Amino acid sequence: MSIGKPQTSGQMMAQPLLISDLIEYAASHHAQQKIISNRLEGDVHSYSYSDALVRCKQLANALLALGVEKGDRIGTLAWNGYRHFECYYGISGIGAICHTINPRLYSEQIEYIIQHAEDSYLLIDACFLPLLEPIVDRLTSVKGIIVLIDAEQMPTSSLNNLINYEELIAEQDDQLIWPDLDADSAACLCYTSGTTGNPKGVLYSHRSTVMHAFASRNPDALNISSDTVVMPVVPMYHVSAWGIPYIAPMSGATLVLPGQGMAGKDLYSLIDFAKVDLMLGVPTVWLGLIEYLKENNLTIPSVKTVGVGGAASPKVLVETLDKDYGIYLLPIWGMTETSPLATLGAKKNAMSEMTDDQRYDIQTSAGKPMLGIEIEIFDENTHLPLKHDGKDRGLLRVRGPWVLSSYYKLDKADCFIEDQQGKIWFDTGDIATIDKDSYLRIVDRAKDVVKSGGEWISSIDLENAAQGCEGITEACVIGVKHLKWDERPILFVVAQDKKLEKETIYQFLGDKVAKWWLPDDIIFVDSLPHTATGKLQKRTLRDQYWNYLIT
Repeated sequence: MSIGKPQTSGQMMAQPLLISDLIEYAASHHAQQKIISNRLEGDVHSYSYSDALVRCKQLANALLALGVEKGDRIGTLAWNGYRHFECYYGISGIGAICHTINPRLYSEQIEYIIQHAEDSYLLIDACFLPLLEPIVDRLTSVKGIIVLIDAEQMPTSSLNNLINYEELIAEQDDQLIWPDLDADSAACLCYTSGTTGNPKGVLYSHRSTVMHAFASRNPDALNISSDTVVMPVVPMYHVSAWGIPYIAPMSGATLVLPGQGMAGKDLYSLIDFAKVDLMLGVPTVWLGLIEYLKENNLTIPSVKTVGVGGAASPKVLVETLDKDYGIYLLPIWGMTETSPLATLGAKKNAMSEMTDDQRYDIQTSAGKPMLGIEIEIFDENTHLPLKHDGKDRGLLRVRGPWVLSSYYKLDKADCFIEDQQGKIWFDTGDIATIDKDSYLRIVDRAKDVVKSGGEWISSIDLENAAQGCEGITEACVIGVKHLKWDERPILFVVAQDKKLEKETIYQFLGDKVAKWWLPDDIIFVDSLPHTATGKLQKRTLRDQYWNYLIT
């Protein structure tokens, strides 16, 4: 009797992980769950996942009729709304690439991104048409601009190749069999905010996007289920709204999209209307919402968790959400290059036994890596891994199935480092610590750390300490040239209390940081410069103040 060779490969069906599967699943098994949107037209729109699937297929058919082919880049310039959601699926579902464009970038950067991606069509909210009018003649690849608005509210514009979205899809059949695609084929394209040089493109695949959604929805991550009412306040043009437009349909969750209404009043109205329980966004958004709630003596009892990323969470924000509103601040860290979620600080039952300070310490970290993500810190001189003791500070590198392997049409080999075991890591440009429980803490950007007398001063830690001082709404620390110590920190503050004095801030910081960390000067400003994604733009301040202490 012949037994034959042993089986060495698995015997499972080769089913590719595709983005179109997510909306099909939601429409089939969570058909009546809602997508609720604030519209630019001024009203609140609500429809079901089954309704959304119909329109996604109509958009897909419209794009095919326009001649869009697999691999074509289709740009979007739009806020968080149901039409933008349809773009995510109608574009990628047919094998084209959904290229989200950040409208807050400089005009030259928007032009560069569209040209670099070679977008063939743009789908755009009407409010962003003025951004294109001065540059449209130089957008040589763009064949047409599709405006995401009701036909009767179609605006006038100097642009002469406009197509109304609603009229376009109304002519199309709602029947479509999504094409079989290679799971590793490109699906989405996002560009970094370009704080130095031109923005860099990161090209996500169907597989990486679906795997990111699987990992992100888990209980030890965002904990999203069909019972969740989730509102991404992070814009859909910024790293795919942290993946929420994919995670929500996968989970059957109610998806709430705030449009351009990011101010406290608009957010409160939508939270109260939809009974949102999970929100995600950057710290400045939540500080603005809290200010509105306090001014109007309001609460948001439906909200249980606020996910915060994009910048370190100041302790004052963690404490305010906890003590004043009973909300858990969920720390999140990631980058455009990591799709973006990489680490999260999920709430644990053990936290109920902790003191407030112990719990807040975890919540001001960046959390733990999700399954699939590896993180490591390396010595900047030896490039060897450092101890995970919460003290050793090193260059943060990351690897995983939704971490980029190269930039789009750009050779940046210096970002990818091979370790002694032959593993390839992406160098994040951050300096970090990792403790014995795997909690990551971003100490600084490598370019932002203050190197004083051969020692490092964390600009982030000093900023967070300053923001605990009553009357300060925002703080920024940069290192400037010093004849003796090489660099010294100076602190910029935006003060709500106009009577706040330097000496009061110095006294407050006296027992919060080491004495040699205290800034050499404190400068009061009306506002601070930010990048298009809301991060502090320290390069602008460094350029202006580099010689401040030696002149």
